[in-house]
Amino acid sequence: MIFFITLHESNLDRMKKIQLLFTLVFAVFSLSLSAQKVKYQKANFVVSGKCEMCKTKIEAAAKLIEGVKTAKWNVVNGKMKVKFNPELTNLDQIQEAIAEIGYDTEKYRAEDEVYNKLHYCCKYERTLEK
Repeated sequence: MIFFITLHESNLDRMKKIQLLFTLVFAVFSLSLSAQKVKYQKANFVVSGKCEMCKTKIEAAAKLIEGVKTAKWNVVNGKMKVKFNPELTNLDQIQEAIAEIGYDTEKYRAEDEVYNKLHYCCKYERTLEK
């Protein structure tokens, strides 16, 4: 009987230590997650385009940039709204990526060769100078 009590107490101590260890690991993990909250930056700019196909390609190009969380382009007014992590990317990189697929932005003009390869319904009136 004494052996059983000693064995039982040692198992309880071991279980308490394991429970304490899990609690500590959970607390450290929770603190590290809250310390790593990303401060996203929001920005708007104009992108030239005409249709839903343009919308799909423009948004996809922006979202391929590491650090871009959201990208929404309005077909009617050409406004692009992006939300991104400024530690990983910046507005210039996002606009440049969009220009590389054939769409002019406020700051970057797409190469003529790339623009000319756009589908006929996506060809917009170009306003930026070379």
